[in-house]
Amino acid sequence: MKRRTVIKQLALSAAIAAIGLGSTSLYAQQKTVKVGVLHSLSGTMAISETVLKDTVLMAIDEINAKGGVMGMKLEPVVVDPASNWPLFAEKARQLVTQDKVAVTFGCWTSVSRKSVLPVYEELNGLLFYPVQYEGEEISRNVFYTGAAPNQQAIPAVEYLMSKDGGSAKRWVLLGTDYVYPRTTNKILRAFLKSKGVADADIMEEYTPFGHSDYQTIIAKIKKFASEGKKTAVVSTINGDSNVPFYKELGNQGLKATDVPVVAFSVGEEELRGVDTKPLVGHLAAWNYFMSIKAPANDEFTKKWAAYAKAKNIAGHKDKPLTNDPMEATYIGIYMWKQAVEKAKSFDVAKVSAAMGGQTFTAPSGITSTMDAKNHHLHKAVFIGEIKADGQFNVVWKTKGPVKAQPWSPFIAGNDKKKDEPALMAEKKK
Repeated sequence: MKRRTVIKQLALSAAIAAIGLGSTSLYAQQKTVKVGVLHSLSGTMAISETVLKDTVLMAIDEINAKGGVMGMKLEPVVVDPASNWPLFAEKARQLVTQDKVAVTFGCWTSVSRKSVLPVYEELNGLLFYPVQYEGEEISRNVFYTGAAPNQQAIPAVEYLMSKDGGSAKRWVLLGTDYVYPRTTNKILRAFLKSKGVADADIMEEYTPFGHSDYQTIIAKIKKFASEGKKTAVVSTINGDSNVPFYKELGNQGLKATDVPVVAFSVGEEELRGVDTKPLVGHLAAWNYFMSIKAPANDEFTKKWAAYAKAKNIAGHKDKPLTNDPMEATYIGIYMWKQAVEKAKSFDVAKVSAAMGGQTFTAPSGITSTMDAKNHHLHKAVFIGEIKADGQFNVVWKTKGPVKAQPWSPFIAGNDKKKDEPALMAEKKK
């Protein structure tokens, strides 16, 4: 009897220990951990998003080659929401409820992120979002490894207002018609007005996703810029519309010396299919460029070139390019790995708690830190000008990482909002 009692006690202790490990015990039985990859591989956003899917797969291969996460291999589950915003939510639900993923890396546009957000909050899933956005959001279930407005948009406009940036006095806010451009431009308009810019000196234009005819709009920009004040364009155009926009910019001879354009969704990948010679000097504000000189970037670009060749990735197998959202994706998956290992669990709450304060030497050469509270990375800001070869020459950068402001001070009432995550549904009540 005594022996049986001892055995029962040991079994009970083991059960309690397993419960203490939370979801880890469940994954341990499977010997693999599923990772969701939620990026558009078709439709208008595929030009930007496909390469992020490949970045996740590269990182997973690297991690698995070194033993996985807590001895378990990562198994990617790739889905294609096809640039369809309701389908993003449907695929997100599938990943969490059917595929039982421990984490998802995905989305590009804010409209896709807002589509999936209620799903991750309802099901208590975990999403890493790797692209710059308009802010105005902190969720317990999302980590934002891209940039808030104060980490791209505001510094870019400040630069163009400065003597080095050309001392712009008039502004064209040009974007794709959805939440990120409209909210970002609301912030920028308020910022510009705080600097004494009159409404008459701000032109605002929007086009739908997939828009391809920019002749009329660029003609309007040229007219607006001809009225006696130095003019700059702030572009929040997204997806494959960037190609016809930049082609038309070149066709109409709108040079950077006359009317500089700064973009936040145009990087090395989007410029691949464009003759960049007429675009020399136009700008982009990101937190990483492929051309940055740093040992960490040398390693990253070499890894990507080798991976693209080995996997026969279209375009990249012959001309490998890296860009900012790729870097943010790469940082995200490694920080998640570190947090899981710190928490000794895949449980969302435990991993989220362990994410605070995580650091990673980014390919930019800057050590990125996950804020202790607000689920956003502290990031360095770079402004680069387009070169004839489609790469960027850095013309301005911050001295070091900048803390994200998810709630822009240029939107009334944001000073009363907390810099820490909650369920967004709770905030709406």
